[in-house]
Amino acid sequence: MQSRTDLVEGLMGRFPQVPREAVVKEDLLRGGVAFDDSALTDNDGGDVKPKSYFIFSFDHRTLPELGTAALRRPPEEIVLTGGPYGLRRTVVSVRVNPDSPYRVKEDGDGRLRLFLENRSIADVGLPPMPDYYRHALANGKSVMEVAPTIQWGYLIYLTVFRVCQYFGVKEECQYCDINHNWRQHKQAGRPYTGVKPVEEVLEALDIIDRHDTAGATKAYTLTGGSITSQVEGLTEADFYGRYAQAIEERFPGRWIGKVVAQALPRAEVQRFHDYGIRIYHPNYEVWDKRLFSLYCPGKERYVGREEWHRRILDSAEVFGPRNVIPNFVAGVEMAAPYGFSSVDEALDSTAEGLRFFMSRGITPRFTTWCPEPTTPLGKANPQGASLEYHIRLLEIYRETMRANGLSSPPGYGPAGPGRAVFSVSSFMDSLPAEPETQPPSRA
Repeated sequence: MQSRTDLVEGLMGRFPQVPREAVVKEDLLRGGVAFDDSALTDNDGGDVKPKSYFIFSFDHRTLPELGTAALRRPPEEIVLTGGPYGLRRTVVSVRVNPDSPYRVKEDGDGRLRLFLENRSIADVGLPPMPDYYRHALANGKSVMEVAPTIQWGYLIYLTVFRVCQYFGVKEECQYCDINHNWRQHKQAGRPYTGVKPVEEVLEALDIIDRHDTAGATKAYTLTGGSITSQVEGLTEADFYGRYAQAIEERFPGRWIGKVVAQALPRAEVQRFHDYGIRIYHPNYEVWDKRLFSLYCPGKERYVGREEWHRRILDSAEVFGPRNVIPNFVAGVEMAAPYGFSSVDEALDSTAEGLRFFMSRGITPRFTTWCPEPTTPLGKANPQGASLEYHIRLLEIYRETMRANGLSSPPGYGPAGPGRAVFSVSSFMDSLPAEPETQPPSRA
């Protein structure tokens, strides 16, 4: 059988136009990484920023199966440099997999390195504990619980509703473990607030604002589970929108406001804009019509694929096409038993979706699929999708953007290898180097 090293280096050779950094990063994101005990710290009050589990588990094992990595949390992210591939600075979200051929451990000199099949391939940097994480809210809750930051501190991730009202096998997206992640943290006795009060969010943001003296935090994302009825008497646009309104009133213009929500009717999307949101992420998840109905049964039942896409196009008239950035979950196209069996077929389908949106000025982005073990697709596909699929997708994505005269989307930091901070896929690492772009200020 081909070794993982041969696979990675073979793809680097076949696709030299894709940065080597992206090849390693995609493989880590799709397959996870293991940590030696020596690479873990007693972290709540330590010097390393711990993994916050900000919305999904993004792990290949449940908490009870992770052992030490559950009791002593691994870092939120790692940064890779150097090694035999000469990696430029690459920020990677941590997805723990004890069986991964990648392992973070100390070398003989006590320095942390990333090993692939017992060969050192990169130096590893850990995210420092931010000063604002060392301060608690008045009620004792930690800032990390209420307003964790990711992307090396660039983004404040506000999962204000920790469960999803698409519930059960007939409604839940088949790759999503948001509801299980909620359950496992509660069962483990960890703090994991279901609905975060607006006042707590504002208090946490005030702590961040006062202690982030370098201004590293640039944006916030409001998100959580889909709301099909109401939460606290509010429908989805008004539930999430009330947080944006409160944030923008307290901290006008301090951060770029983003919301990840369902594709809502135009009048409700307009309310998001009126509340102060500047970037809208109505995620379309997977392009293929058959796979959308199978993998997103709740979204198909309540909205439907064609209506979802129509609403995305309508939202571009509210926010401007450039500020509508729907996500898809890269890799589920190849998930058994229903997905495409060949890389070419999967890429043809995904590319069709990219052309559909990019030809209209809308720039999708993607998250590299992590096959979490409690999800139907994760159970059936523990190895995830082919690495070749992920590497060729980066090439197609970049070329489709170029063909439509688009540049990197706003709200994601700078683009380019060695510069990008977006940590859950390599699309920003793979684009031409350019400075960060900004959405327009609230009109």
